Parts: sequence; C-alpha cells; structure tokens
Amino acid sequence: MKSYWKNLHLNSETIGLIYGFLGVVGFSLTLPATRAAVIDLDPLFVGLGRGLVAAILAAFTLRITHQPIPSKQQLGSLLVVGLGVVLGFPLLSAWAMQQVPAAHGAVVLGLLPLATAIAGFLRAGERPDFSFWIASIVGSTTVVVFGIISGAGHLQVADLALFGAVIAAAFGYGEGGRLALILGGWQVISWALVIVAPFEVLPTIFVVLKQGLIASPIAWFGFAYVSVVSQFIAFFAWYHGMAIGGVVRVGQIQLLQPFLTLLASAILLGETLEPIALVTACLVVASVAAGKKASIKRAEDL
Repeated sequence: MKSYWKNLHLNSETIGLIYGFLGVVGFSLTLPATRAAVIDLDPLFVGLGRGLVAAILAAFTLRITHQPIPSKQQLGSLLVVGLGVVLGFPLLSAWAMQQVPAAHGAVVLGLLPLATAIAGFLRAGERPDFSFWIASIVGSTTVVVFGIISGAGHLQVADLALFGAVIAAAFGYGEGGRLALILGGWQVISWALVIVAPFEVLPTIFVVLKQGLIASPIAWFGFAYVSVVSQFIAFFAWYHGMAIGGVVRVGQIQLLQPFLTLLASAILLGETLEPIALVTACLVVASVAAGKKASIKRAEDL
C-alpha cells in the first residue's frame, strides 16, 4: 500500500488526509445510525454495547495477528483513548440523540475539528501557525451557522452532552493519533476497546435485564453500524491518517462530515440536497484547503 502511494508522488500529509477522509466517510452515518438505534434501544445499551461488540472484534484481531502487549505507559495513553472515543463520546452522543435530531447534533459536532486541533496542540505537541487557526475557526463557524440556518434549532439541554462528547472525542483523537505513531492506527483502537471492555459489561447486562432487547430491524441495523463501522473499522483509517499526516491537520477533514451525512441521506433516503448545503460545503472545502497550506510543526520536527 505504501509503495502504491509513493508511485502517485503524494507527500505524507496528503496521504494522511486521504486516510482521514476514509475514516470520516465511515463516521458520517454515526449520528443518524445512533438516532435510529435509540428509538427502540436504551441509550446506555447503545453507548456501551457498541463498544463491547467492537471489543470482541478487536480482541480477535489482536489475537490472530499476535500483537505484543503495550507497555505500562502506553496502556495509560490507551485508557485515555478508551475513555474518550469508546466510553465518553458514544454514551453522551447516544443520550443526546434520544433528545434531539441528528441534524441538530451535527451543529455542535461541527466544533469537533477545532477541538481536535486544540487536543493535538496539547497532547501531540503539534504547533500550527496563525493562518491554520484562522482557517479552522472559519471552517467550524461555517458548519455551525449552516446547521442553524438549516433548521437545527436553538441550543438545548442535550447540547451540554454533545459538548461533552466533543471534548471526549477530541482528546481521544489527539492521544490516539499520537500513539498511532508508535503502535499503529488499528492497534490503538483495538487495544483501547479491549482495555475499557470490562467497565462496559455489568452496566450493559443490567440494561438488558431491565429493558430487554426487543427492537425494530432498523434499530438493530443502526446499532450494528455504530458497533462495527463507527467504533471499529473507521478508526483504522482515521488513526492511521493522523499518524501519517498529523492530528491537527487530519482532524480538519471532519469539517466535511455533516455534508457527507447529507449526501448519504440523499442517496439512501432520497432526501433533497439544498443549494445552501452545496455552497457551504464548498466554503468548508476551501477552509480545509487553506489549512492544508498552513505550516504545522510536529513534535518530531521541534
């Protein structure tokens, strides 16, 4: 795979952005799928159960590939990743999706790329120049304004959970992207899933015994998607992209996620793409392109 990219004469940052984009494609249906799942399933089951399903896949993958056990220091970092992207974001977003539409959630999650950049600055030691921060703020603001204009509505109590989800995911991304340089992208998410799985077992069993597992096929499809794709497979490309292209730069690709969600809705559900969505998407792409031109010093360059 690496030789293939070299033959295309692409630099590491561009390759990282391509992998990051593939990860975002996988993430783009997370909120709609979560929304579908929590219609019939308890948010606690969706938030924790998805991690357990992914942990089984991760343990199997680690086993058959004979991966060495991480060091104590790496285990501490993996715990941070797990708390952020396996526990924090899934739980908080699942609860919020029971309260507000997925489109509303996309407004608040539009701040995630900027939060990821801050986490990359704090945890991964990356130092973007001033022009990058301007491009990132403009891009995030554009996404939020688009969501409000599109009818996502005013801020609600559930937005506090979404803000918490943003912070949890951002630090999970920042720590995971840094660690992926050492362990590898898919190894990071796999070990993180396995490490936090014991904390998920008892609460999940309690919810199942209390609420049962009777749900519609669409709810189970949504749960299957967030378990296999959102919580596991998409992270392979996402963390690998961050390891290659940097946490700060690759994190900005998430600005495209709301528009990929709209595109998927148009293809799968026959919904109409409004002109404002296309115009806003172009502005977001421009901000991502501007961010790509900005100078970012990574820890190994300092």
